[in-house]
Amino acid sequence: MSGTTAAYATETSARASDQLPGETVDAVVIGGGAAGLNGALMLARSRRAVVVIDSGSPRNAPADGVHGLLGLDGTPPAELLQRGRDEVRRYGGLVVTGEVASAAPAPAPAAPSAEGDPRFRVTLTDGRTLSARRLLVATGLRDVLPDVRGLAEHWGHGVVHCPYCHGWEVRDEPIGVLAVGPASVHHALLFRQLTDDLVYFTRGTGLDDETRARFAARGIRVVDAPVSEVAATGDGGIAGVRLSDGQLVPRRVLAVATTMWARTEGLEELGLATQDLPGGMGRHFVTGMAGTTDVPGVWVAGNATDPSAQVGASAAARALAGAHMNADLVAADTDAALAATEHGLTRV
Repeated sequence: MSGTTAAYATETSARASDQLPGETVDAVVIGGGAAGLNGALMLARSRRAVVVIDSGSPRNAPADGVHGLLGLDGTPPAELLQRGRDEVRRYGGLVVTGEVASAAPAPAPAAPSAEGDPRFRVTLTDGRTLSARRLLVATGLRDVLPDVRGLAEHWGHGVVHCPYCHGWEVRDEPIGVLAVGPASVHHALLFRQLTDDLVYFTRGTGLDDETRARFAARGIRVVDAPVSEVAATGDGGIAGVRLSDGQLVPRRVLAVATTMWARTEGLEELGLATQDLPGGMGRHFVTGMAGTTDVPGVWVAGNATDPSAQVGASAAARALAGAHMNADLVAADTDAALAATEHGLTRV
């Protein structure tokens, strides 16, 4: 993996953390972003014992506000997540600050029940452990920026990637697109909708004659000279893009398509399938309907499987996954009750 990993602000020290329960819980949600919290909310409202493991490093931490979320447009990410944690706790769910070191099918004596109900052991980096019947992976993804000097310092402010997340806020500004591959062509046309002053820096990527003609028709200037660095203003903003010959192309905003890697740390023992994104743009988890995976008892949803999903879409996918998980648990509870009845036992 090359390039610069975008920096994330953490707020773990400022957040309250619940205690890990000693008993096996119905579900552990790995990831405390909007997707994970919404999945946990659905489970908690179904009276499931659910624990969210929150590392405090959401993808959108550098952003000033969440956009495209009806009724909450412009809400700062930290505020939105705090509301989500409060709502999960309101229904009995727990939110624990920590990072997952490993998640794996549980060994005996906590192995699957006689009816085949799965069990998983989750171990945190500080050594704490807990047991769960189901896992909901909401780890999100990591954005990796191209290796251009001075670029990473402006991530989430002067450097943006999503025209729907940040476009309105940078409208009518002089915008530059730093190309990373074929995906950047579409990227440029989307940002052209937002400004009349757009420069496309090819950075050695191919650009055929037809595309150049389309860009020219839209008034997009193409710069083929190599990019040396992103130059900053005295107040920390972007002054422009400096080329290898020393020329400075003034820009106030830069748009760049990041390489998006699903966060897989600590999940290797689960054996979840992953797949490369087209054009070498990263890797994501492979899922079926409602975030199902090939591993019984494990669901994945949100940016970890759908890198293009905004906050609302990620949260909605998690809500659906949570509902499916509850239905799966209901079926397992019923199987266990039936087996107990057939053996002459009394179960509630």
